[in-house]
Amino acid sequence: MSDKPDMEEVTKFDKSKLKKTETQEKNPLPTKETIDQEKKG
Repeated sequence: MSDKPDMEEVTKFDKSKLKKTETQEKNPLPTKETIDQEKKG
């Protein structure tokens, strides 16, 4: 058994079979205004 992974499967992989997906940020960073409001209140 080899230490290196079998690259044959990677080279045969067909990217055209993948679905296109839209990514959405689930936890966006707060804006500077939001941070300032939190500090004041």
